[in-house]
Parts: sequence; structure tokens; C-alpha cells
Amino acid sequence: MRVLYGVVGEGMGHATRSRVVLEHLVASGHEVEIMTSGRAKDFLAKHFEGVNRIHGLHFVTEDNRVRLGRTLWSNILAGTAGLPRNIEAYFELLAEFRPEVVISDFESWTYLYAKVHGLPVFSIDNMQIINRCTHPPEVLAGETANFEIARAFVKSKLPFCDHYLITTFFRPEIRKERTSLHPPILRPEILATTPRAGEHLLVYQTAEGHDTLARVLQGIDIECRVYGMHRGLTEERVEGNLRHRPFSEAGFIEDLATSRAVIAGGGFTVMGEAVYFHKPMLVVPLQNQFEQTLNARWLAHLGYGRHAEEITDPQQVRDFLAQVPACAEKLAAYSQDGNRDLLGALDEQLDRAAAGLC
Repeated sequence: MRVLYGVVGEGMGHATRSRVVLEHLVASGHEVEIMTSGRAKDFLAKHFEGVNRIHGLHFVTEDNRVRLGRTLWSNILAGTAGLPRNIEAYFELLAEFRPEVVISDFESWTYLYAKVHGLPVFSIDNMQIINRCTHPPEVLAGETANFEIARAFVKSKLPFCDHYLITTFFRPEIRKERTSLHPPILRPEILATTPRAGEHLLVYQTAEGHDTLARVLQGIDIECRVYGMHRGLTEERVEGNLRHRPFSEAGFIEDLATSRAVIAGGGFTVMGEAVYFHKPMLVVPLQNQFEQTLNARWLAHLGYGRHAEEITDPQQVRDFLAQVPACAEKLAAYSQDGNRDLLGALDEQLDRAAAGLC
């Protein structure tokens, strides 16, 4: 089939997991055209032909917080210039590619293309779990208003898809039809790596201006291998017990697989990989980003790690480290068979579309 695939460009998690699905589609003989924005375009273009850049939404962050006003204004300015380019790109696509089905990883333009042209459309992402599942009161405690706001946004993003394939390491009750839950999508590099016990902490923090965490980590007597705090590094920078490392996919995966535990934001991709490797996490979600808060609260609810709104005291890290053995015991029960579950379910949906059942 001719597949139009949309990937939201905010954050690299969508791109890395979409790469796995796209490789499966290409290997299965489908023709694929990709629409994405931001850094995701450059990443996917290294692996596939037919990657088109379009305007996409983005967040402005500072001090581990999404700055809502600056985010809105930045997107308005960029959108004014980006809208004509998106429309032009889709007219060209209509004339040349003529897709038969659309798959969207939380990307709106490809979804709209499907609706305008009466094509089957499937959603693959983790965000739809906010709207299409029921979450227990203890997970949402104190966050009900933010949950309802997030649910309204997610509900409006890609309504009335033919099916929603949701990737998740937690399993809430499904409350809407045409919905299925599947384990997180894992990169082949993750599946090829065997986790081992280590002593260092892996710290992954990409929000700008998050200096408080660095000062806290310098107050504990454990080696921390840190990614993301200093962007643009070309070689390792050592500051006491902190080893700030330039980003390398192979190096990051090795440091994750051999870590004692992980301190990171609430982004789904790293959390899914840490859970797969059975690495306890202390999660500090990006403020004003409810999806990360939900991920963090579910992780703590399952006993896989701990959740903190912010880290300002070394004792918080010491308390987490004392709980690492208990978290590791809970994680020992988690397992998944690579990406077989999700990719098999996608193949079934594409077969239904090819047979005209959508």
C-alpha cells in the first residue's frame, strides 16, 4: 500500500520510535512518504527517502518548565510563515504520491489529509492514553484540572481515527472502542543490548537552564553520567562526580544499560527503555507538560521508580537510591517480546484497510 506517515517534530522520541515502524513498513513492501518537522526531519532523512519537512508545533522551555506564553507566541509567529509551505507540500503530495492510507504519530497535517480525502487513518503514539483510558484516582490526585485540560487537547488532536494503537508500559482500563494497548516501541539498538548491573547514575535532562539539578548531584558521592545539560559538547567534561557526555546514541544506550538507576524527565521513550532494561527511575517531569506527569505518576504507582516535582536537595536522591532495590524487584516482573505485539497489530489494521473494511 501507499502509506502517508506523519511524525510530530517536538522531541525526538516520536522520531526514534517512528523509525522502527517505518523500517517495518518498508521491509513489508509498502511505499511510504513521510511528513515531519523540526529535528525529526533530519533524523529520519538519514534512514529513509521521501522525508518532507513541514511546519510543526514546538515548546519553549526554561528551568524545566514549559513557558506557555512564549510557546504560544513562538508557534503563532512560526505558523504564519509555515502554513503556506504546508499547503503547498500537500498539493504536491496529492499530485505525485496518491496515498491509500495514513498513519499519524500525533501529527495533525497528515491526519487532516486523510479526513479531507476519505482515507483510512491510524494513530500510533502514547499520548492517546490520556483520553482513551481510565486512570485511577490515586494517579490523578491533585492533578485533576490539568488532566482534564490535557484530555481535551488530546481528544481534539486526532479524533475519529479508524484505530488507535497506544504504546505504554502501564495498563489502564480502555474506555473507548477502536483502541488497543501495546508495549513501548524499542529501537533495534536497545533490543541488541544486554543490560548489566552498574554503579553510576544515568542523568538525562534536556530542558534549558536546569542548573539546580547539577548542584544537587554534586552533593552525592556517586558518579553521574550526564546527557543534555550542556548542549553542543564535542568531548566529555568532568565536574567532580559529574561526567557531562557529548551525545552519542551508542554511548547513551551503553550508559543506560549499565547504570544503577536513572534520573530523567518524564519523556516516554527513555522511560520505556529504562523499564525494558529494568532500571529504576527518579522522574522529574517537565512542568506544564501533563503527559510527562502522568508517565511519572504511573511509574511510581507501579513501584518501578519514584516521582518528584523538582529536585532541590541531595537527600532526595539519597532517599531514591535507598529504594532502588525495591523498585528493581518490581521491575523484574516486566517483560515484552521486542516490538512484535505492536507491529503485528499494525499489520492487521493495514490488511483491514486494504480489504476495504475501514
